[in-house]
Amino acid sequence: MKELVYGDLGIIGMRGCEHFVEQVDNYIRRSRGTDKSFLVSAECPRFGSGEGKGLLHQSVRGLDIFIICDIFNYGVTYKLRGAEIPMTPDEHYADLKRIVGAIEGKARRISVIMPMLYEGRQHKRSMRESLDCAMMLRELEFYGVKNFITFDAHDDRVQNAIPLSGFDNYRPTYQMVKALVREVPDIAFDKDQLMIISPDEGAMGRSTYISSILGLDVGMFYKRRDYSRVVNGRNPIVAHEYLGNDLTGKDAIIIDDMIASGESLFDVARQIKKRGAKRVFNFATFGLFTNGFEKFDQAYADGLIDKIFTTNLVYGDPELASRPWHVSVNMCKYVSYIIDTLNHDESISVLIDPVKKIHTLVDRHKAELGGQMSIDFGTGAKTL
Repeated sequence: MKELVYGDLGIIGMRGCEHFVEQVDNYIRRSRGTDKSFLVSAECPRFGSGEGKGLLHQSVRGLDIFIICDIFNYGVTYKLRGAEIPMTPDEHYADLKRIVGAIEGKARRISVIMPMLYEGRQHKRSMRESLDCAMMLRELEFYGVKNFITFDAHDDRVQNAIPLSGFDNYRPTYQMVKALVREVPDIAFDKDQLMIISPDEGAMGRSTYISSILGLDVGMFYKRRDYSRVVNGRNPIVAHEYLGNDLTGKDAIIIDDMIASGESLFDVARQIKKRGAKRVFNFATFGLFTNGFEKFDQAYADGLIDKIFTTNLVYGDPELASRPWHVSVNMCKYVSYIIDTLNHDESISVLIDPVKKIHTLVDRHKAELGGQMSIDFGTGAKTL
């Protein structure tokens, strides 16, 4: 067991993150060989008027505190004048501030793990509009938060708002590739059989990253929008135009940070299929599914989508577990590594850039595939 060099660890899970933080806590306890839990009991009770407060049930003086917050968890509710109201991102963020306020500066350090950044899509100003994500970071920094940990930020340049605080942006690339190998054992990591697709210009960075690691070609769609209209808060997409190599007979992986309504995914998948793609997979860190699952069910039934991989970093409707097209990628162990490493004040370079682990995984898969064998990465068992 390594000696702590910063402070005793404390983990606070905001409402809706209870199951996630319990898994994280179990992984850390196992790695440190202790039965002692690192969880700190906290809550944000509300009055009948909808007002709330942050409340800690134990001392946090001198602790190295990590607060895990799922801003997009609509599965939790509160009572307002007797009615059950689903919590919105604004209300989750208000509760986060309440807990930081309840700590009162007594903790040795406060780090916030916010997998999907609050208002992260509002990353730049194109008209007279607010920059909510930047304001959120500045506000929490003012309240005493020293480190911000997030995943697959829509645009990580938002960290420029807090140049003197820690801001770490992780990508679940290794976990996604591992899940793909497990779910699709005949997948071939060969540029003649597999291609990475960026659905728009914004996703090119993450698409070229994974394509360079896997040694695959990348294709790109760019969105033509109607800037004369605003529908549901955005300019509607007129068409997706493709730039890239021939897709005939190849599998394709569409890479993006999130799935909201799914309309862009369906349009891109439809065009990929028209160009002769064999199977279509999707890696999306955050599965929001804001318009429900009906259209995804239909796309799967029509052969448009084969598998959609999303992480458990944000809340997922329990119905997702029954969908044959969906694969949930568990990130609890990875988050436990991040917390444990930062608590020891050690370098996180290996965690941020897992290229070596991905290469080892892919080389192992290629060897097994070449030997007409598959491998269960959960148990290590091999089958003919």
